[in-house]
Amino acid sequence: QVQLVESGGGLVQAGGSLTLSCAASGRTFSSYNMGWFRQAPGKEREFVAVISWSGGTTHYADSVKGRFTISRDNAKNTVYLQMNSLKSEDTAVYYCAAKSDGSYYRVASVYGYWGQGTQVTVSS
Repeated sequence: QVQLVESGGGLVQAGGSLTLSCAASGRTFSSYNMGWFRQAPGKEREFVAVISWSGGTTHYADSVKGRFTISRDNAKNTVYLQMNSLKSEDTAVYYCAAKSDGSYYRVASVYGYWGQGTQVTVSS
């Protein structure tokens, strides 16, 4: 079992940067693939990025490719999302999630564990 707690959200101007963190509890963190999703008001939760259990493989949504970077530190049980060149359309609640296999990583429903979310607001 994994418990996830996000932090690092806040208010930032367009063009600015933020780094989100997701701290996990449990001894098996290093065996999970970790994803970041976001949900804006009135919209469905959407995939942002995923990183494999080893950190060797990453995938990004087209909307954030080249601006966001996902990484993890298995010694610290933490996954990060570095967000640069932020745009107003990046405003959302950001969630981290964990899943044990690598398939269908863009699909929120296949992730078994979720954090409570952290708000990111980008002002234009």
